[in-house]
Amino acid sequence: MITILFQTESHFPVDRKKIKTALSQALSQKVKSDAEVSVTIVGDRRMRELNRRYRQLDDTTDVLSFGLNDPTIKGMPFVDNPDGVMRFGDIVVSYPQAVSQAVDENKMVDDKIIELTLHGLDHLFGLHHPE
Repeated sequence: MITILFQTESHFPVDRKKIKTALSQALSQKVKSDAEVSVTIVGDRRMRELNRRYRQLDDTTDVLSFGLNDPTIKGMPFVDNPDGVMRFGDIVVSYPQAVSQAVDENKMVDDKIIELTLHGLDHLFGLHHPE
């Protein structure tokens, strides 16, 4: 079973079901066991705070991922949990950044959020891009 924990600041209108379905489908293609990931939709102020705290970057970004393990680091493989559920970590998306990018790319906001969460999921699986 795939579990997507989803949280959003109350004033951001998002289609939770659509986003969870897309992420669940992507995750089920990557893993064959029970898995869990969390998604949080935040504002730019919160995203800037997370960047300052964890990346020493005083700016907002569109998506951040906080993995429980990084499979690209030797000696840090994913750990088997006693309950058999692979917990990959957290994906945080900036709603204002998603809206801005959706407008620039002529996309629906929820589709952009899906794109950003899938990008965040790639990071949780150890696929990183140059900074």
